[in-house]
Amino acid sequence: MDDRAPPFSQIPIEITVSVGRARPPLRELLRLRPDAVLPLDRRIEDAVDLFVGERLIARGELVEVEGGPPGQLGVRLTEVADLKDGL
Repeated sequence: MDDRAPPFSQIPIEITVSVGRARPPLRELLRLRPDAVLPLDRRIEDAVDLFVGERLIARGELVEVEGGPPGQLGVRLTEVADLKDGL
């Protein structure tokens, strides 16, 4: 029996990291300009959510990547969903 992972497991998957949501009235959205601040529904110390498509797969905290370019963001996972049943 071959223990290698199936070829499809090598396909890159896009993960979306959600830091929060905003629900401004349309009139405020139309007034946005550069340097405007759009308040989100989370605080800076709150966890971020990681999604594949619409499926929540993990939660974590934003960190600066050590050894990467200055200011490069990463996510340190604090919770991971059970993905045994697939995405």
